[in-house]
Amino acid sequence: MKRYLAEAIGTGWLVLGGCGAAVFAATVDYGIEYVGVSFAFGLTVLTMAYAIGHISGCHLNPAVTLGLVAGGRFNAKDAPGYIISQCVGGIVAAGILCFIFSNHAGFESLGGFATNGFGEHSPEGYSMAAVLVAEFVLTAFFLFVIMGSTDSRAPAGMAPIAIGLCLTLIHLISIPISNTSVNPARSTAVAVYVMGPAVAQLWAFWVAPILGGIAGAVMYNAVASND
Repeated sequence: MKRYLAEAIGTGWLVLGGCGAAVFAATVDYGIEYVGVSFAFGLTVLTMAYAIGHISGCHLNPAVTLGLVAGGRFNAKDAPGYIISQCVGGIVAAGILCFIFSNHAGFESLGGFATNGFGEHSPEGYSMAAVLVAEFVLTAFFLFVIMGSTDSRAPAGMAPIAIGLCLTLIHLISIPISNTSVNPARSTAVAVYVMGPAVAQLWAFWVAPILGGIAGAVMYNAVASND
């Protein structure tokens, strides 16, 4: 239960930090824009990896959990508990963001609320096919970096930095495409407060990242094997 709680807290931090930066700080005058939001997401993972990596492994993401299962780094029987904890932690954190955002002067609606989407709900109008490919490929590389940086042969203590910077790079690439998911729990957390198209398109941000995460873990094992 301590590991599940750690995953819930960690995913909550990711949503508070990453989605919070997008909601509160990206669009104001002299705001942080795409680059700042990218670093916000990366920093949430980097900081939490040092905080709870030794407790739960700091997955914070169903695609990471299932990718590590596919890569032989995590026990499949623990995956459902991790995924539920990640989603619950993210939803609670998004609820906090929703409360804060709805209590500012002139509030009318949540708007996009950092949700992910394709077509007319993509920040720059990218198609469903483009979004699915981007989410699949970028999550695959994310798992490749996670697997490599946490390998026993990798430099000790450096994994959080590599993983956090990798997530930053992923956001720098794909915020204009899909508003960047690569994480079904992050997508679900904000979508449930917006509903409508955000929920209707949510399937894409479960399917593509999970398949990509599995592919990335398998790809790493293929190149890192001692055989």
